[in-house]
Amino acid sequence: MQSLQEQASQKSGVPLDEAFQVDAVNLYERLGHQVFIDLSTNFYTRVYDDKETWFRDIFANSTREHATQNQYEFFIQRLGGPPLYSQRKGHPALIGRHGPYAVTERAAQRWLEHMDEALDETAGIDEDSRQRLRNFFRHTAYFLVAGKELVNRNRLVGYGGKHTGGA
Repeated sequence: MQSLQEQASQKSGVPLDEAFQVDAVNLYERLGHQVFIDLSTNFYTRVYDDKETWFRDIFANSTREHATQNQYEFFIQRLGGPPLYSQRKGHPALIGRHGPYAVTERAAQRWLEHMDEALDETAGIDEDSRQRLRNFFRHTAYFLVAGKELVNRNRLVGYGGKHTGGA
């Protein structure tokens, strides 16, 4: 059986070594704190203005400001900066934290469209960093899809447990 990381690579088309090129450099040091705030702000402006109601509804239980803060604190922490997210919210546990949301391939693709546009419009991101981030985001989006599918399969067979970890 494939790990969630392997499933994410298959679904996303991003090989593991390319997905984790974000770890080969400290993107927080390279890009700076404000870039991640700007990226998340640009992203969530797009999300909350999305013309598709089904997609906006995924985010209906959170304010734009709260969602933006969660995202930029996670990005800063994951990409080499201080542990802002964990200090405020605890372990990121991406699959568990996204459990209540409709994480489908369709939603992942829409999320990625908005993130690609936000990456393009955010000043201060060089092309190498932009590509590293694109690969990481694409792989991670499909990691969440694979994780949600695993949780749903486990519920169907009667496990009933909540999977909050990674591969």
